[in-house]
Parts: sequence; C-alpha cells; structure tokens
Amino acid sequence: MKARAAKPRAAAHKPIKQVWYHPVSDAIDEPDDIDDTIPEPAAIVSSVRLREPLNLLVMIKSEGMRLDQYVQLHLGTDFSRTDVQKSIVSGSITVNGKSSKPGYKVRKLDKLHVAMPEPTHEIPVPEDIPLHILYQDDHLVLINKPPHMVVHPAKGNWSGTLVNALQWHFREHLSTGNGHLRAGIVHRLDKDTSGVILVAKDDVTHRELSMQFESRKVFKEYVAIVAGELDRDSDYIEGALKMHPHDRLKMVVSTDADAKHALSYYEVLERFRGFTLVKVQPRTGRTHQIRVHLLHVGCPVLADKIYGGRVSVKLSELTPELPDGEDSVLIGRQALHAFRLRFQHPRTEQWIEAEAPLPPDMRCLLEALRQYRPYR
Repeated sequence: MKARAAKPRAAAHKPIKQVWYHPVSDAIDEPDDIDDTIPEPAAIVSSVRLREPLNLLVMIKSEGMRLDQYVQLHLGTDFSRTDVQKSIVSGSITVNGKSSKPGYKVRKLDKLHVAMPEPTHEIPVPEDIPLHILYQDDHLVLINKPPHMVVHPAKGNWSGTLVNALQWHFREHLSTGNGHLRAGIVHRLDKDTSGVILVAKDDVTHRELSMQFESRKVFKEYVAIVAGELDRDSDYIEGALKMHPHDRLKMVVSTDADAKHALSYYEVLERFRGFTLVKVQPRTGRTHQIRVHLLHVGCPVLADKIYGGRVSVKLSELTPELPDGEDSVLIGRQALHAFRLRFQHPRTEQWIEAEAPLPPDMRCLLEALRQYRPYR
C-alpha cells in the first residue's frame, strides 16, 4: 500500500448528505473514476439478442486477461468456465476472426465473437417488484437497488432479480444489446451491496454508457462500515488485484505480473471504538476492489462473509452488558452501499448526479455504534 501524508484523526461525525438526484453543471471537471463493479461489455453490434452470437470489444483495462476468463466474466453464471473453454477449442469463440486458445491473453481492441450453446432457460418473467427510482428520462433510469437483490437472472436466481422487476416496470423500453437476461443492465452491483445502479432504455444509450465505464469517466462513491480503525483521515490504497489461486469467488492483492493495477481513495466520515464509517472512491474498476483493499489495510467491511469471515453483526457484539433476550441482528449482509454516481448523459451531454440514502440496516448499525461505541 502506498500512502500520502497523514491528516489528523477525526473525532467528530461528518453527516452524509441525503439528496436523491440533481443535474450537475457542465463546468465540473470530467471525472476519472469508476467503481469496483464490472461494467457490462460494450457490444460492437447493438442488435445482439439472447440466442444470437455476441460481439465484444476488449478495452485497455482488460488487457492481459485470459480469454476464457474474460468471456466467462461477461457471460456471468449462465455458462461455466468449462463451457467457455469448450467453445473456444471448438472455434465457437474467435478472436479477430481467428480461432484461439483458452489461455490467450486478450489485447486492447481485440474483437471477440462469442457463439455459446443455446441456454436452456427462458427470457426473464416480469415481476411486480417495487423499485426506488432516483431519476429517469426517455433514455435511462437510476435506481436505488436494495440489499439482497441479484441484478440479473442466473443459475439459482431465476426470479426476484432487478431484471425481473425492470421487465415489469419498463417492458419493451430496455436495452437488449447484452441479451434479455441482462436487459437494461449497464453495470452490476453485488447481491449484498445496495445503492445506485444505472439502467439503459435503448441500445445506443447502453453502448455509450458502457464506453464511459470502460474509459473510467463514471464517478462512483461508496460508503462502508468497517471493522477496525483506519490510521488516517484520508489516504489512498494502491494494490494490484488478481483472482485467488484456490478460491474463484475471491480476489487478492498481489505483486504477480498478471495482477491488475487497482487504486482506491478513502475518507473517514465517523470514528467509533473499533469501527469506522468510511467513504471510498475507487479510481479503477476491479472486481471486489473496495472490499479487498479495505481488508488489505486491516479493516474489512462488516458482515462480509467472503472477506470478513462473518455474515452478520449482532447488538451483543457491541455491548456485552446487554440483558438476555434483547439481542438482535443489526445487519445481515456486507455493510457496503453505492452512495453516489455521476456521469455525463450520453444524449444531452449534461452531467447527472444521483445519491441513494443509506438503507435501514446500515442506519440501524450506525445508531448502535453511536450509542455503544462512541469514539473517545
């Protein structure tokens, strides 16, 4: 980890502004920030459908990734890595019009043609699931995704997803450039991460927004509650990331040559005894970047079952004097929230900024920390 000069530790609470959305002046400098979620690929041909071949254009941040890993990452859990490898070997997946190998390292501007076997599941069924819409117009919509909601259907999650809800509320007014299973989805948030997510209503808007994510022109800001106390009020964490050598669900900080550069800035918002409320601005867009970086500096996100080793935080963990029968679960998922998103509207060229209020479980956890673990 590299660090800048230290600032005095904060002892006071910094309130989080609760604004839903507002246009931003064109005078604001163009951001160079994106989140640690994976943007959906920008399709070369915008008319791609679920059962049609998919054409992908490799951008610079994915350069050096294995071909099978890159394709499987963009297909999600619809197909396994083995399925992808078989398709590469059979010639169903090509690079720049030629057959390749699963271990080929993709390069910037490589054109991939992906023709996977027809999936056995159907197009997502519209479901009447309420959505908290922060902003919408004729071309896009910004939604405050609740925790525990999967973004798009996949193996084991064919209903109750954000895409099922989008099909009900917007039906034919969604982009389909990445197939009907991901209709409208420009980027993804983990199931247990809440907050702002961007949805495209047409293929042209989707493609242009995807390019903004790929070129790091979308600004995203997260709020997390972590275990431990960060040494500095503001700093940056710089550590290259790669897939865990033995656990495909995890990423790790690594100095290996194939690890991808990753940079996150943070600012402490409020301190508690043994815990910290922190704002994080990822400057690169690696998988699980925020969670891995915070773990790397000794402050894992609370209730992060993959990186923190726990699935919930109970009131009894904050106050040992709690009477019998009064214990309760304060939060049952990772305490990470996509708080703010700012980008340039691809049609109007105006800057749009949306903010999602903290969800009830994170507010409940903060109230308990202020009561039982105030900073001294």
